[in-house]
Amino acid sequence: YVRVLLGGGASIVLSVHAGPIDYATSTFVRVAELFAAVPLPVPALLHHDDALGIIAQQDLGDVTLQAQLGGASATGRAKRYREAVGLIVRLQQRGAELASPAYPPYGVAFDHEKLTWELEFFVRHFLLAYRGALPEAPVREALRVEWTGIVDELAGEPRVLCHRDYHSRNLMWHEGTLHVIDFQDARMGPDTYDLASLLRDSYVDLPEAAVDDLIDYYYALSRGTAATAAESAAFRRRFDLMALQRNLKALGTFGYQTTTRGNPVRSEE
Repeated sequence: YVRVLLGGGASIVLSVHAGPIDYATSTFVRVAELFAAVPLPVPALLHHDDALGIIAQQDLGDVTLQAQLGGASATGRAKRYREAVGLIVRLQQRGAELASPAYPPYGVAFDHEKLTWELEFFVRHFLLAYRGALPEAPVREALRVEWTGIVDELAGEPRVLCHRDYHSRNLMWHEGTLHVIDFQDARMGPDTYDLASLLRDSYVDLPEAAVDDLIDYYYALSRGTAATAAESAAFRRRFDLMALQRNLKALGTFGYQTTTRGNPVRSEE
């Protein structure tokens, strides 16, 4: 990604690929079109050159949600997170209405195979490669049994449209509102997936009271009513299980970035 200053204070961002592209069939472009139809606030696609492998996008600036939180009051932080949760609900509800094989996310999902692969990715790149742990066969078998239980439950949940990497560094604060970036890996998954990504963020630690409040807010907004005690407990269990799976995968990514790519800077996906 390259920022180009056009003069007079205007700028655009160029997405420069390693080779030629087919703009019309690009997953990034198709997902951008889907998210714009929701609508979600995403960067406008301005120009493209297939032969050069370049897509010009609206420049949303440098202020992520993570950065914006630093100077915000407690009330301001709560408002930003409620706004972010509202975008998740909009994506899920309108995503169901817009479902079409013309859009790539509807053809891929967090299914049994994908979720299992991510947990094994954690074992391979974090436990073994990064931490240097050498679990014996009984421990590996115990992990496999645990993975099976987690994956069976998560893969069996009803699926909604998910951003897939919805956290404070992929939400930009631009002209007084949040905008969504890095959405090209969108797919179908549990309704708790994006919520867990946001509230159990690797980059921002939210107070537990704030997490509880935002989970309740999501539930009421998505269902149109407050949860009963039983519903709240059941949903919280699903949320916690999803957060566990996702953050184990994130640890695997951190290990992979460090040991395989030589990049010690944390990158969630």
